[in-house]
Amino acid sequence: MDFTALMPWTIFGGITFAVWALMNQFAPKESRVSERLEELRNPLLREKARGSSKGGMGSMIEKAAPALSKALQPKTELEQNDLKVRLANAGFNSPTAPQIFLAIKFSMLIGGALLGGGFGMLRYGATQAGFTTIGLAAGAGFYLAGIGLWYLRRKRMQEIFLSLPDALDLLVVCVEAGLGLDSAMRRVGDELKDTHKALCEEINMCNLQLQMGRSKRDVLHDFGVRTGVDDVKALVAILIQADRFGSSIAQALRVQSDSMRVKRRQIAEEKAQKTAVQMLFPMVIFIFPGIFVVLVGPAAIKMIDQLL
Repeated sequence: MDFTALMPWTIFGGITFAVWALMNQFAPKESRVSERLEELRNPLLREKARGSSKGGMGSMIEKAAPALSKALQPKTELEQNDLKVRLANAGFNSPTAPQIFLAIKFSMLIGGALLGGGFGMLRYGATQAGFTTIGLAAGAGFYLAGIGLWYLRRKRMQEIFLSLPDALDLLVVCVEAGLGLDSAMRRVGDELKDTHKALCEEINMCNLQLQMGRSKRDVLHDFGVRTGVDDVKALVAILIQADRFGSSIAQALRVQSDSMRVKRRQIAEEKAQKTAVQMLFPMVIFIFPGIFVVLVGPAAIKMIDQLL
């Protein structure tokens, strides 16, 4: 039996051993009976386990995150902050979010290499095409996590941008009715939590930070950074300036709300103007050939009959 025939079985055995080693490494070392006995001895362990109870796969990834993410850790503080901001824009504000994201990225790299290696060796054998398949699959798995993060980040920023005018209108009404900015933000977070979930989550986080004693300027600045939306950053700058110089917050909010509605109307008009140009390509590809056949087809058939 030659080496080419043994290669698929070798790859299968290697993948099986790697999966078994990972499961054995991150599986719980103690039985459930021992854990229950420890919880009875120390009730604090029960509360800790209840607070951090997650699914099996999520718990395994969280335990393995520090080891798996070590190879992809950003080298500089600027890169670390950039990763935290991108994750916060996508809605992941947990302190362990960067580690979990890098662990998932590294796991997808290894998984892509294993799957690509299995397919490539079975299909092409130990040739250049087989090793190329391994590299392509590993690269696809590595960049797939970043593409998913980019999609979630863009979707959430778009949702916050579309929710902002309604929140601003309600905020203006609350402030003009006599509520302070803190109470108005709390009211907005309670009223719009069912329709504008992403924006209300950020507003509720701001309210929580204000209750914990952080300064209003820092809370508003972090609010703009977490969302990543330019209009929210402009709103935050206006609120910070109004709070610093003592000007009317209601007037500043009304001006920002009017400008946001003008911007939304301009975006809608821009999309309407682009529609004619965007419809040109589907018409040329799908509609004009059918019209051409219907109009020219009968005349072409008659010409062919006369010539023959």
